[in-house]
Amino acid sequence: MPSTMGTALKLTLFGQSHSEAVGCVVEGLPSGFVVDREELSRFMARRAPGQGVWTTPRKEADEPRIVGGLNPLGATCGAPLAVVIENTNTRSHDYDNLMAVPRPGHADFTAWSKWHGNQDVPGGGHFSARLTAPLCAAGGIALQMLASKGVRVRAHLCQVGSALDERFDALDNSPAAQAHLAAQMEAVGATSVLPTVDPAASEAMLAQIDAARRDLDSVGGAIECVATGLPAGIGSPMFDGMENTIARAAFGIPAVKAIEFGRGFEVAGLLGHENNDPYQVRAGSCVPTTNNAGGILGGITSGAPLLFRLAVKPTSSIARPQQSVELTTMQPAELQVHGRHDPCVVPRAVPVVEAVCALAILDSWLAWPPEGQPFEL
Repeated sequence: MPSTMGTALKLTLFGQSHSEAVGCVVEGLPSGFVVDREELSRFMARRAPGQGVWTTPRKEADEPRIVGGLNPLGATCGAPLAVVIENTNTRSHDYDNLMAVPRPGHADFTAWSKWHGNQDVPGGGHFSARLTAPLCAAGGIALQMLASKGVRVRAHLCQVGSALDERFDALDNSPAAQAHLAAQMEAVGATSVLPTVDPAASEAMLAQIDAARRDLDSVGGAIECVATGLPAGIGSPMFDGMENTIARAAFGIPAVKAIEFGRGFEVAGLLGHENNDPYQVRAGSCVPTTNNAGGILGGITSGAPLLFRLAVKPTSSIARPQQSVELTTMQPAELQVHGRHDPCVVPRAVPVVEAVCALAILDSWLAWPPEGQPFEL
């Protein structure tokens, strides 16, 4: 079961939802960077469960314990960074009825098809979103490293059900749009319960989640992510491009079903002159005036904001009865899922998307930097 991503920066996740702990090992981090433990804890708290009726009531501290990879000064030392996060609030008996009856929409059936009952079922095992906790621990450190180079990464809920937030102003690369985008990034979650730019959107999304929860159902949504301050020239053409690297990592986030960059699927209805981003000289540099490409051309960053959106499916584990099959007898079965599950996983996935974006960018910068611009702390 491979659980590793990255080329120059390699991240390996381990553990299951109800194992003693989950964690990660990160190889290739630049040495000499002092990790801000308090900032990392604040970032981790954004993903943690039990924040309100819109999340699972499972309570976990999610405090990352760094057991290797730092020197006595708290700086990266070149050795692999190892992080452990304890699982302290598991209820495996909630999954007794799922041992041979797969949940529709979940990986229960495909895992059974591959490992024939040897897979770890409680909590979803290694398929669980619980594994995004160590993913955020690694990504939180990558975010700090990128911030030291002037790169900011921010994501927000752009949709939950039919409720929409305003979109990041990142398709225009003018100075005015850049200033507006910076203000939007600061506004995310500042005065709202959910990570939205517009507080009214947060309220509308909470209503959608609550309606689904009361109906013993779940609801999906979408996340928009932007990275600013990147130099032009990071990445590689063909199979190791920035889109490839981000997409591969993004699909490692449970429940992600689609991704688009820049104007995405909208380009199918555009003409060339509408989609192309003209260039101009600004402060002695060539820059695109618009950003329909989402900051990436030929797999390489253009210097404009890197913009992408992810679609996240509704939570598979819902309380209403569903039709399934008892796999040991191959007889029809009605399944009602017990346990603690998010009626909408999308809000807690927002920091996970930021983590994945930061890891992919840092990996590409280390592996394929612009000519003469290696990633140096």
